[in-house]
Amino acid sequence: QVQLLESGGGEVQAGNSLRLSCTASGFAFNSYNMGWFRQAPGKERERVAIITLNGAVTEYTDAVKGRFTISRDNARNTCYLQIDSLKFEDTAVYYCAADRSFAAVLSGTAKSWGQGTQVTVSS
Repeated sequence: QVQLLESGGGEVQAGNSLRLSCTASGFAFNSYNMGWFRQAPGKERERVAIITLNGAVTEYTDAVKGRFTISRDNARNTCYLQIDSLKFEDTAVYYCAADRSFAAVLSGTAKSWGQGTQVTVSS
């Protein structure tokens, strides 16, 4: 059974940093492309960052370039999202997703999703 469990969210002050983790189980993690998405209140879910199965390629949405870093540790079955210089507009529920197909993760149609972790940026 494929499971993705996000952690690391919370309330942080603007300008600070946070690292989210997505721990996977039930599948061959190193065979799956991973992605982080977020959904703010009243808004549609948006792709934040994606990473290929071996970590060689990463891609970010323009709004987070230079502040967010996606990485993975295949030995630990974990994907990370480092968020620096947090802004109020980063407040959202953050989800990780996994799929063998890079295109599926890219398009937000990945087969497997976590339950999400809340990130709230305060003043």
